[in-house]
Amino acid sequence: MNTPTAGLSRRTFLKQTSLAAASLGALSFGARSYAAIPGANDRVRVGVVGFADRFKGTLLPCFKDHCKELNFDIVAVSDLWSVRRDEGQKALEKSFGHPITACRNNEELYDKVKDLDAVIISTADFQHALLTVDAVNAGKDSYTEKPLAETMADNCAVLKAVRDSGRIVQIGSQRRSGPNYQAAAQFIKDGKFGPIVSVELLWNVNQPGRWRRPDLVAKCKEEDTDWKRYLLNRPADVWDPRKYLEYRLFWPYSSGIPGQWMCHQIDTVNWFSGLDYPRSVVANGGIYAWNDGRKNADTLTAVFDYGAADKPNSGFQVIFSSRMTNAAGGTKEVYYSNGGTMDLSKNTISPDGGLTEKFAKEMNQQANLLPSIKLSDIQVETAANTGTDDLTSAHMRNWQECVRSRKPTNAPIEAGFNHAVAVIMANAAYRTGLRVTYDPVRQEVLADGKPFNL
Repeated sequence: MNTPTAGLSRRTFLKQTSLAAASLGALSFGARSYAAIPGANDRVRVGVVGFADRFKGTLLPCFKDHCKELNFDIVAVSDLWSVRRDEGQKALEKSFGHPITACRNNEELYDKVKDLDAVIISTADFQHALLTVDAVNAGKDSYTEKPLAETMADNCAVLKAVRDSGRIVQIGSQRRSGPNYQAAAQFIKDGKFGPIVSVELLWNVNQPGRWRRPDLVAKCKEEDTDWKRYLLNRPADVWDPRKYLEYRLFWPYSSGIPGQWMCHQIDTVNWFSGLDYPRSVVANGGIYAWNDGRKNADTLTAVFDYGAADKPNSGFQVIFSSRMTNAAGGTKEVYYSNGGTMDLSKNTISPDGGLTEKFAKEMNQQANLLPSIKLSDIQVETAANTGTDDLTSAHMRNWQECVRSRKPTNAPIEAGFNHAVAVIMANAAYRTGLRVTYDPVRQEVLADGKPFNL
């Protein structure tokens, strides 16, 4: 893995990130005092919903980066599996130096911990939306991991619930807190890049063990968890520890590649273009190498058409390609305009591919070439770990600051809803083999004019 902050200490990077975000108009308060904010001296009490790898390895250390300064604390953990529940209670008590309330489920969490203010939700993909509904209905703010939803029914339910509640929700699309991404968004918004004409997104790894948990699967017993509660609104199914712990490999618990990786990159397309969702998508792929019982593709390509619905002869194409069988090419996000190229993997804007004087003259046009510039002095790696700890740390800080200020987060519920629309469209296109569209009035993803369901 490349080091995105070579020559910078972690403390220096986080300080520069806050300063850069503030200069770009991001919702960051830097080091200013919170004494003037109502309730600033009150500790914000947070519960953990799902004590698994994402929380342990990334969200917890990122939370701790800022919890003392912003007066946040973790006081409870909820997990359906007794093994992780016990592990979480012990680890959090050691980390925070005080007792942690362990709960068997979220109903128990909200019933037992009366003074809980907020939760961090990092559970199975298909649970994010409905558990966020539970949280905001209980009056809690939420940091909710992506993808927000894997069905439009869940997506619509969580959008309505959050809007009706007025709670502060941050979706885990951490690119929105990266100074380089913010700089790119502003450059395009200011009209300096020109209309986007094409986008190429790439996410390649070579990891047969990605999303596999064989050691944990062997330890997981039905009597130690709550399988029916785990399924929520998914179809009834017999107990399967792989679907419980390796859910990213199995639809309808996860769409796999679209929900895990594509959602990050397609979110930047929505953000940069100002378009909420694609006009259409087609997709192809399959399980070509890792025949380990999984149901989700190990290779997938989706082609999106973006543009205004009433202007079919304008817009741009987005090609997303991902394989889990060969890492060549790595991860890339490249935007093209008539004047050149914006490469988010290099954080550069260049005249590469722009309209040169020679070819412009042939059609009595003016040459159109962008300048060569850096998006940011701080490079944030677009790697297959879905973001560096530093980037997620900045995103977590933004959430904590917004819980204090009650201002919108960098990745509000609408951003999550929109990336989920694209995820569901891509999944529908892959599974049906049809061209898929989205009806914003009915809020339905349509394959051959019919709603895509489980």
